Amino acid sequence: MKFKKILVAGVATAALLLTACSGGTDSGSSENSGDGGLIGVAMPTKSSERWIQDGDAVKAALEAEGYTVDLQYAEDDIPTQVSQIENMITKGAEALIIASIDGTTLSEVLQQAADSDIPVIAYDRLIRDSENVDYYASFDNYKVGVQQATSLLAGLGLTDLEGVAASDAPAGPFNIELFAGSPDDNNATFFWNGAIDTLQPYLDEGTLVVKSGQTDFQQAATLRWDGEVAQSRMEDILTANYSDGSKVNAVLSPYDGLSRGIISALTDAGYTVGDEWPIISGQDAELDSVKAINRGEQFSTIFKDTRQLAAVAVDMAIALLKGEEPEVNNTTDYDNGVKVVPSYLLESQIVVKDNITEVLVDSGYWTEDEING
Repeated sequence: MKFKKILVAGVATAALLLTACSGGTDSGSSENSGDGGLIGVAMPTKSSERWIQDGDAVKAALEAEGYTVDLQYAEDDIPTQVSQIENMITKGAEALIIASIDGTTLSEVLQQAADSDIPVIAYDRLIRDSENVDYYASFDNYKVGVQQATSLLAGLGLTDLEGVAASDAPAGPFNIELFAGSPDDNNATFFWNGAIDTLQPYLDEGTLVVKSGQTDFQQAATLRWDGEVAQSRMEDILTANYSDGSKVNAVLSPYDGLSRGIISALTDAGYTVGDEWPIISGQDAELDSVKAINRGEQFSTIFKDTRQLAAVAVDMAIALLKGEEPEVNNTTDYDNGVKVVPSYLLESQIVVKDNITEVLVDSGYWTEDEING
């Protein structure tokens, strides 16, 4: 398919350019000259390693196609992101690629974009409550949640990494605690629903027990995906529910930054890596968490290749600017409250210690030196 050829070429080009300019992560405007017009790229924060990689990948792929790029990071401040997008519109951006901080807060600025005939691509996080979102590039976020839960089940010996029940599965019960992402991020509910749907049969039969009783999304949600908030909540759960000497056996964490906060809380509570160390999930294959997997602190992460996502978003933007219709593979699942946004969803992979080299090193995402350094 033509799209797949473009996607592969875009990924390869972005990867080469990223290798050449991996240090380009300054926090200010990141504009470089091109003859294809200006495209604005709004990213939420640099506090997460993955968003730096996303921004660099999108910028590199656009510049490879001759476009000028205004790349901005808002450091999780909503008014800052709105102002940055307004400035992109004022500068004459011909398209906008936006990874929103809060997908419900951009309606007015997106109306400004629509009034100027500027197409908008929602990048990884669906922008809600606006008709002025043209396309959405992301991963199968429900499946990501399924994979996170499946990795926990595999770590406990209940299934394999494909979700097939183990013939010699232990009876349990296992104590599990649940964490969710930021309630203002549409993806967080998809992750949660995929994970809970997968874990529910084991919860119903008593093989898994949430000792804290905190099983609702709102109880488990972590505003802004903040690792310190996750650490504090984990500390509270341990104090309130595990002072009797019982142990946490697994923790559903939807993001590596939360996982590291959870690990800190467990370590401070006296847990040590070994037979009684909990199985902990994650997402984004951030380098510090890949190292934690190697050390046995984190059991798994979900790898979402930002190079592929960047290539899809860039292809969408360029197609729109050429008056063409971008290719999509989902036109039913991503309702933003006003419209169903046509989407292209990419695949993700479970990463555990045994397949780090195969998935992350062989693909060129991380090097052995980076992981072992």
